[in-house]
Amino acid sequence: MTAAAPPSSSASLQRTRVVVVGAGPAGLTIANILRAASVDCVLLETESREFIEQRPRAGFIEEWAVRALERRGLADRLLEQAQAHGECEFRFAGERHRFRYGELSGHRHFVYPQPLLVTDLVRTYADETGGDIRFGVRDVEPHAVDSDRPSVAYTDPDTGERLRIDCDVVAGCDGARGVTRGWVPPERATFARHDYGIGWLALLAEAPPSSDCVVFGVHPRGFAAHMARSPQVTRYYLECPPGDDPENWPHERVWSELHHRLSADGAGPLTEGRLIEKRVLDMHNYVVEPMAYGRLYLAGDSAHLAAPIAAKGMNLALNDALLLGDALVAYCHKGDDSALRGYSEACLRRVWQYQEFSQWLSEVLHGASSGDPFRAASAAARLRRILGSPAAAAAFAEMYIGKDADY
Repeated sequence: MTAAAPPSSSASLQRTRVVVVGAGPAGLTIANILRAASVDCVLLETESREFIEQRPRAGFIEEWAVRALERRGLADRLLEQAQAHGECEFRFAGERHRFRYGELSGHRHFVYPQPLLVTDLVRTYADETGGDIRFGVRDVEPHAVDSDRPSVAYTDPDTGERLRIDCDVVAGCDGARGVTRGWVPPERATFARHDYGIGWLALLAEAPPSSDCVVFGVHPRGFAAHMARSPQVTRYYLECPPGDDPENWPHERVWSELHHRLSADGAGPLTEGRLIEKRVLDMHNYVVEPMAYGRLYLAGDSAHLAAPIAAKGMNLALNDALLLGDALVAYCHKGDDSALRGYSEACLRRVWQYQEFSQWLSEVLHGASSGDPFRAASAAARLRRILGSPAAAAAFAEMYIGKDADY
């Protein structure tokens, strides 16, 4: 989609340095970085505050990202409440195999559901520092993002008034279903996509975790996973056909499959509970390259989607936001646009490493259920190598937990 026509002259006109579209982890992190540096910005969000603070999303944050948030004063509650994980468990062929990636890498995952992080970041930006965030806006449209005078127009949800904000830069952080990705003309970017051809039934159960770590069940009937979310709630995944109807998975069938696919010698029983969420995720990845067009910079799922296979999505969004936030501060305070010009290239190095790792891990987790004897045997060989070779284990641990430095 090309830049929209200019808003009518009757639209109320405002001015700020940066307009951030989307109040997810990426947009809120950028807004907080700008606010801390006294850079004027306006954050636009189509949903309500209550919605974004309750929307179920991923919860694994890599330690490098947590430390980066901590250095900016954005991780106090996270560090107080999050569980730290340094182990995972593979279950296959009826056996349990612990993998202590924390010992190998020196780093951990922090389990902190995205709604809690969003709640913290909204509170810091809006309530504690008085940042300008506008919820429930409608019909968000750009103008002239390929010029040096971009603007963003939207409709006020309370008055129905059409408003326009002139700015220097637009940060598109409104996710896979947002509008900003469509503001990049198709001829100016490459859209690369990979479909895995599988679905995951994503489940939240009102049940205490049945293991003290993430459990990956590799099984001929399909992959399954157990992931703690809180002392009272557990996330489960079940491999299913893409596009499957969640109603095909009643309570009894879900728990029967989970017990079957996660069974192993010495493993305790699963604690069952009421299913409070059931939705089917079709596994696919995509990348928009470059992640910038004119004065528009994409971050998070607006620029790239990583299926939850390796729990990389929120970590990539935070990496984008940290780089873009610092680049915008340098540009707004010093007129130095070098980091903005290098933003896309810097982000994409990590993006493509994580995409490749997700694809590699998908074969490990889904090969057994592929129906292809060659893929199944190859996946088993990969898994045995991870568990039996110190060099392979160290390499896997580094990619699984991520690292501070660029790849």
